[in-house]
Amino acid sequence: MREDISMNVKKMLCEENVGGYDLALRAAVGTLTVIILALGLASPPWTWVLAVLAFGSLYTSITRHCTPYGLFGINTARK
Repeated sequence: MREDISMNVKKMLCEENVGGYDLALRAAVGTLTVIILALGLASPPWTWVLAVLAFGSLYTSITRHCTPYGLFGINTARK
């Protein structure tokens, strides 16, 4: 029983679940926000929001895993 629970949690938190257009969109958004931050086009309150958006987008596109997708059972990656 305990192994089943740990396997389900591991699958939910580690399995690749981002692919296709979703992956490309995340990479594009992350890159665009990094460029905006590098050029200094954002005012100070928005810089933190854009930094979090950039990190989250690039991290999920590199690892091909989105934890909220795992929690809701969404999978856009090819099997």
